[in-house]
Amino acid sequence: MQSEQTKLTAASSCPVCDKTEFSNHLDIKDYFLSQESFNIAKCDNCGFLFTNPRPDENGIQKYYESDEYLSHSKDKKGILSTVYNFVRNYSIRKKYNLIVKLKPSGSILDIGCGTGEVLKHFSDNGWDVQGIEPAENARDYAKNTLNLPVDNEGLLNQIKSNSFDVITLWHVLEHVPKLQERMQQINRILKNDGVLIIALPNYNSWDAKHFSTFWAAWDVPRHLYHFSQKTFSLLAKKYQLKLVETLPMKFDSFYVSLLSEKYRTKKMNYFKALTLGFKSNNWAKKHNNNYSSLIYVLIKDLS
Repeated sequence: MQSEQTKLTAASSCPVCDKTEFSNHLDIKDYFLSQESFNIAKCDNCGFLFTNPRPDENGIQKYYESDEYLSHSKDKKGILSTVYNFVRNYSIRKKYNLIVKLKPSGSILDIGCGTGEVLKHFSDNGWDVQGIEPAENARDYAKNTLNLPVDNEGLLNQIKSNSFDVITLWHVLEHVPKLQERMQQINRILKNDGVLIIALPNYNSWDAKHFSTFWAAWDVPRHLYHFSQKTFSLLAKKYQLKLVETLPMKFDSFYVSLLSEKYRTKKMNYFKALTLGFKSNNWAKKHNNNYSSLIYVLIKDLS
């Protein structure tokens, strides 16, 4: 990536607690694409980590412009893509089974739906579906190839209040430029008896500690926010959401370890990634469910 000087914007307050005092925590390199370095700040009050300063909403788009960005790609070939797509297809069934245990049927909004495979599975099983996807190519594939109702983010302000039984954000919230606005939107359009599913990387995982600054799930500057179970709980509470369950995404430790090892050694080592992934998952069982990625299941707190 030939990178021109990027305009960076600094936050004036913590996105979670709104306090204005924070300190430099880590300098992380964008190993995925630009090779530029970005600072992760830590709020002195609540401990929340966030990329600061960061590219503005227009400037950040170039950091997604790569055929290697697999969540938006259908045509990429190679072993890594094959592994990614196998896991994605398995995960679709797991996601569906999780949700139908909570809500057997109804309406679902998938924010950041990518190319739409999750929504397609729900649609094929009788659900009313709606997708939101900012990436034009992925959105066009979902609309034109899978015939799904997928729109850009502008639709969120047009959706009526209390509209959806289920809202999902699978590794999406960490990318959203206006976190507070997005949380308000979600709370407004989720039905009072609805379920919210948010999946996020967890920097308190073993693989995050093992790889340190090479941990692929820092993914700066695309990841604007970096959550632990504690800081996510603070965010949920701020928007009157009650956390009812926290579940592991066990495959993420393998995929993240594979990329992290590549960043650290400049080599793809599938066997080592498999070994480290198992080690991370086994460690998490004994350490407060701190898997590489976590699924948070939430409902509205109407008390």
